[in-house]
Amino acid sequence: MEEFFKNQNVVDSIKTIIIIFSALIAFVVSKKVILKIIEKITQKTKSNWDNVLFEQKVFNRFAYLSPAIILYLFADKITFNFLDADLVQKLLITYMAIVVLLTIDKVLNSFIEIYRSFEVSKRVPVKGYIQLLKIFLYIIGSIMIIANLLDKSPTTLLSGIGALTAVLMLVFKNSILSLVANIQITSNKLIKIGDWLEIKRFGADGDVIEIALNYIRIQNWDKTISVVPMHLMLEEAYKNWSGMTNSGGRRIKRSIHLDINSIKLCDEKMIERFNKINLLNDYMAKKIDDIKNENDSSEFDNTLLVNGRHLTNIGTYRAYIQAYLAANPSIHKDMTFLVRQLAPDEKGLPIELYIFSNNINWVAYEGIQADIFDHLLAVAPEFDLRIYQSPAGNDFNKLVSQ
Repeated sequence: MEEFFKNQNVVDSIKTIIIIFSALIAFVVSKKVILKIIEKITQKTKSNWDNVLFEQKVFNRFAYLSPAIILYLFADKITFNFLDADLVQKLLITYMAIVVLLTIDKVLNSFIEIYRSFEVSKRVPVKGYIQLLKIFLYIIGSIMIIANLLDKSPTTLLSGIGALTAVLMLVFKNSILSLVANIQITSNKLIKIGDWLEIKRFGADGDVIEIALNYIRIQNWDKTISVVPMHLMLEEAYKNWSGMTNSGGRRIKRSIHLDINSIKLCDEKMIERFNKINLLNDYMAKKIDDIKNENDSSEFDNTLLVNGRHLTNIGTYRAYIQAYLAANPSIHKDMTFLVRQLAPDEKGLPIELYIFSNNINWVAYEGIQADIFDHLLAVAPEFDLRIYQSPAGNDFNKLVSQ
């Protein structure tokens, strides 16, 4: 037995086994004990950043370094027939460099998550810049790893990269264009997290939920996700609805089409009926006085309605719409308030409402708009006006029955 332990190969093998076993113990202790202690500490603290670091498994990465450090320190004691100490150390350095790069990657991801908890992240997204930094770090890390394995100076490898510039430009062309677009978009505040974007080419219509280096992610109103290449955002036309959101008013632009054949001058019975409409009291009193004064000062044959000035049912209806909207608490009075006639066409005479609701919420906005047109369509017959619509099957049936 004594001769067995005097054998140098046996002693070296035992040393190797002990070192490897110690490295495994260090890994298990780091993974099962130290990480549990760190988890309890992070749960007790009031700050959120340490919780984010733990959720992103930053501390897990450090656990993988412990066995490599032990093996590196005792690399000269590890002996294999096909490996020498220098090669073992190079492989261990490569391993540790990879772990450190992955750890930095996780730290940067944690920074993004922490940054998103601040309101400024919606105005100035940094994910694109972080991704660019990751690319830079991975390139530098790869050069250092290769230099270590080849036992060359990193500057020697860097000097050779000049010849690969054209290839790198081609490979990273979209990333470079996206970086330029990202800088212009964020610096000029063209798009931010939470903006409502509409991009017809990509079928995107919804809120921006992520701005990265190479893409913008949009959650559409049907809950699908559209991913738009960042470098195309400066080439494609898109509509940003944030102006509407910030203004506090949402536009209502819709027309009521009236049958031209139902438009006529008002007779005494119509005027008497219109005088009973509360919203028209002031309008009718002023209009009748103006018309009477002008007609009395002129000489014409008043037996014909075509002579002189007279009220029309279409003009009175338009005045009613203005008074109705002015009394509506859901209409923004400090923004464009317009009720106008458009040019008559094959669908009749359009009366267009160009107004703004003071509620920008989509559901509430649609309700306000519907309530307005429900009422205006329903009261049109009170002014002896007919709403125009294309002939339906029922209309043809009435013609045939006659």
